[in-house]
Amino acid sequence: MAVRDRRLLLTEDKDFGDLVFGAIGQPAFGVVMLRIRDERAALRWPRLKLVIERYGEKLHGAFTVVAEARIRIRSIRP
Repeated sequence: MAVRDRRLLLTEDKDFGDLVFGAIGQPAFGVVMLRIRDERAALRWPRLKLVIERYGEKLHGAFTVVAEARIRIRSIRP
């Protein structure tokens, strides 16, 4: 549905990397994976807001990992 509707998928599930980049290579419009520990949960939404404001459209077609201290963006387009 996210691909059809051209929406970013927001997840905390590490398996999405395997789904997008693995042997199956499931299509994705864009994935944002939050990797912030439960005890630091208050950081999740401020970090996500920062990423959206800073990178906006660059999140489309990318697999983005948002951690406490860093942000990684990798293209998922061949």
